[in-house]
Amino acid sequence: MLSFAEENYLKTIYHLSEGTSNPVSTNAIADTLNTRAASVTDMIKKLSNKGVVTYQKYRGVRVSEEGQKAALQVIRKHRLWEVFLVQKLKFNWDEVHDVAEQLEHIKSPLLIRRLDEFLGYPKYDPHGDPIPDESGEFKAKPQVALSDCKIGHDGVVVAVKDASAAFLQYVDKIGAYIGAKIRVIDRLEFDGSLEILIDNKKTVFISKEVSENIWIEE
Repeated sequence: MLSFAEENYLKTIYHLSEGTSNPVSTNAIADTLNTRAASVTDMIKKLSNKGVVTYQKYRGVRVSEEGQKAALQVIRKHRLWEVFLVQKLKFNWDEVHDVAEQLEHIKSPLLIRRLDEFLGYPKYDPHGDPIPDESGEFKAKPQVALSDCKIGHDGVVVAVKDASAAFLQYVDKIGAYIGAKIRVIDRLEFDGSLEILIDNKKTVFISKEVSENIWIEE
């Protein structure tokens, strides 16, 4: 059984490895968790001994098949708790991450099964991320970053990739919630910022960084 800290490291390594076949470097893990590379190396050795990662010195770390299953279960719990906090306890979507970080380490499979049932088996969390099922399977919506859309493109917001409270509060302020209709009106050549129309009512300018973190249906 993995400790809280081991689960956090494993989840981080899994997220850093998404979308790439390359091993994850200890420096990348250290930067993400805001810790020392030496501490990362010590933890990786523990995770390797438990069979959830494979590690080659100077090359990096990969999540094993067993480790992927474990990481997806932690992610499943995290995202289900976020749904519960928003839907049932009326938290704002920018308030749930830190609370879900604590709740994701609960070990009872029965509780999580009942929670999933109670919520009606949701497929996506409040930020649009897919929720793995009990066997670790999930289906992501076809989506594209707003920054990659051409002028005149219409779409619906299906996910935000930056789950920080500051970013979510900004998204709330401009009205770009999950499900909002977006049209790209113009792109500024100088810095890649976009002029967008939200729900056919409100025109706003957003930076390139913001547009890279708002994703719409493809």
